[in-house]
Amino acid sequence: MAWHDEDSWLTAAFAPKLSTIAFTFILAILLPILLHQFIYRKANPTTLPTFLLIGPSGGGKTALLTLTERNTVLPTHTSTVPLAIEALLPEGYTPNSAHYRSAGDPAYERARRFLLLDTPGHGKLRHFATTQLVNPTNVRGIIFVVDAASVAEEAGLNEAAEYLHDVLLALQKRYTGAKTSKGPKEIQVLIAANKMDLFTALPPHLVKIELEKAISEVRKSRAKGLKDSGVALAGEDDSLDEEREWLGEGGEGSFEFAQMEEVGTSVTVKGGNVTGGGVDVKSWFEWIAEQL
Repeated sequence: MAWHDEDSWLTAAFAPKLSTIAFTFILAILLPILLHQFIYRKANPTTLPTFLLIGPSGGGKTALLTLTERNTVLPTHTSTVPLAIEALLPEGYTPNSAHYRSAGDPAYERARRFLLLDTPGHGKLRHFATTQLVNPTNVRGIIFVVDAASVAEEAGLNEAAEYLHDVLLALQKRYTGAKTSKGPKEIQVLIAANKMDLFTALPPHLVKIELEKAISEVRKSRAKGLKDSGVALAGEDDSLDEEREWLGEGGEGSFEFAQMEEVGTSVTVKGGNVTGGGVDVKSWFEWIAEQL
């Protein structure tokens, strides 16, 4: 049967029949809707960007989470399980991806939304945080909350430095272990020096210096422990280098946060205060806005 025959499908498709008109009408209505849904879902993933709250116990992670969620300061207690909330960037802070959008644009409102995941800081519960770093598919940034007064003392400084060392080493392994030349997506780190209202709190630049010195000592002690455990055998220097898993530039000399830029991680230290003598978290929210 030829295409121009009276009973052919092409003739029926253009014939003024009710079924043909109805099918064409439905197709004209549904096709743009389906196309819009496909493009919308592809351009706007349903999973929100995540920021991990990490740090030793008592630093103020849960207090920051509560402040972000409820816009007010409430009493908190030590966390024993992770807690995630869907947060909205406060008014006055513009996401980096929405600088050229108007405030009434729906895409602008979507760009302000993110997940904030609070993880326990106790030494036996830090696996909740470290498991998030194994495959951080949607982690946009890490907020390492530390008590700026506690790092002025040796015990508090060593605890924070050991934890931060492990976090940075996990990010470095993720970068160096990438299977493609492009490397994984960058994850930035903010060291939120909290409790700046306390008289004994160190200013942000001193928090940075003290943590870098302490991490250098952690790195040195880890290397000594490997040697003492018998990993370094005669003629196996290459094996030792692999076992060391040095943080930073080959493990020699002093560690500096700037060394992490070589593995796709920028470390920033900013001071603030969640509770006490006035809330001041402006610089932290500005950092979050830069990552969104």
